[in-house]
Amino acid sequence: MSRTHLFTSESVSEGHPDKIADQISD
Repeated sequence: MSRTHLFTSESVSEGHPDKIADQISD
């Protein structure tokens, strides 16, 4: 879970948190 959170945090920096979070949720 920690790894996923880190990945999402990195995505937020890029400006694609929703898209990545959606893929993780799926």
